[in-house]
Amino acid sequence: MRGEMKIYIRGGSVIDPVGGRTYEADLLVEDGKIAGIFTRQDREAESFRIPEDALVLEAGGLMAAPGLADTHVHFRDPGFTYKEDIISGGEAAKKGGYTGIVLMANTKPCVDNGEILSYVLEKGKRTGIRILSCANVTKGMKGEELTDMEELARCGAAGFTDDGIPLLGKELVREAMMLAKKLDRPISFHEENPERIVNNGINAGRASAFYGIGGSPREAETDLIRRDVELALETGAKTVIQHISTKEGVELVRRAKRNGAQVYAEATPHHFTLTEEALIEKGTLAKMNPPLRTEEDRLAIIEGLRDGTIDLIATDHAPHSRQEKEREITAAPSGIIGLETALGLAIRELVKPGYLDFPTLFYRMSTAPARLYGLPGGRIAQGQEADLVLFAPDEPWVVKEFASKSANSPFIGETMVGNVYYTICEGRVVYQKEGL
Repeated sequence: MRGEMKIYIRGGSVIDPVGGRTYEADLLVEDGKIAGIFTRQDREAESFRIPEDALVLEAGGLMAAPGLADTHVHFRDPGFTYKEDIISGGEAAKKGGYTGIVLMANTKPCVDNGEILSYVLEKGKRTGIRILSCANVTKGMKGEELTDMEELARCGAAGFTDDGIPLLGKELVREAMMLAKKLDRPISFHEENPERIVNNGINAGRASAFYGIGGSPREAETDLIRRDVELALETGAKTVIQHISTKEGVELVRRAKRNGAQVYAEATPHHFTLTEEALIEKGTLAKMNPPLRTEEDRLAIIEGLRDGTIDLIATDHAPHSRQEKEREITAAPSGIIGLETALGLAIRELVKPGYLDFPTLFYRMSTAPARLYGLPGGRIAQGQEADLVLFAPDEPWVVKEFASKSANSPFIGETMVGNVYYTICEGRVVYQKEGL
């Protein structure tokens, strides 16, 4: 997959998440690597030449950043490919600026054995970007018996999760964490206690009152987060708290980090953008697990992203068909697609209001997830893998059509900023904006 041609990126700005800076420079990509970074002073040197055989990408007004990495994605393959498959999901990822994806394991059959894991990884190689996959924690996702985690790690599992079904047995979770620690793999948890939930996907508050149902209270999330951060401290496992939705959950993670636990937290673009009011307005298109909550929760998530309590921005890209989402509110499945809107939402909701600068944003969307799951990329430096996204930070665009098979998004018709022009993976242009 490594690129054979040379690419020269001219006239843009470079985002350095590791160094915490943005600066003007040209980039030379050769043999899949960043072969040169040239400032104005470098270009003014008498000996400077752009290689004659290089493809020149004019980047005036664009920013070059490390390709995005999403560690919480559902491509529905195998089993639910009418919603999405690995190839169509890869197209959506590339359009959104992603070069690295970590898939969840709740397919049908689920990824609880080496055969299914190999199928997913081999098909992922056809996308042109880096596709990794988690494997299941328990056999059949039944929460009863652990998978052969050691064998799955040997087969290439990037981590372990039963995302979609919370794990309720404390002793089983402890044992799984200890194995994940031994294997040096992250283990991630869907933190919703079903014993507290009457109707999932709907916050127990204004939204549940509007629909006249019971909903999902915040305690459903905090119950399991409290348990799992304590076990993380005990076992030393790299523990990921998925798609955090409550202010109390953010604070539990903050305290766990202060106590020395290897806890990492995800936030989704929809949870730092929307509240339960969106569910009242848009219905099932804004139904997800955990549900959208209050403005106070939304602001707490943004503060967690700002101060580093929340390490990762992950989309929880969850495609569903139009027919499924047109069911009544309690029957429709939870989840929205997110790969194609994540960068635009992050710039609009986090950078433009001044909560995060671009280096910090890309640390959360590229560097931190890449480091946690062992993906290449995450930084721009000479000799590093040429996994890049080039985007226009101030250019507006309207959410209309998707590369994804599904269109279950509450953001259709909204204006975003930060239009992706090119996605480059291993030195190859894998996505180019239409019309260039």
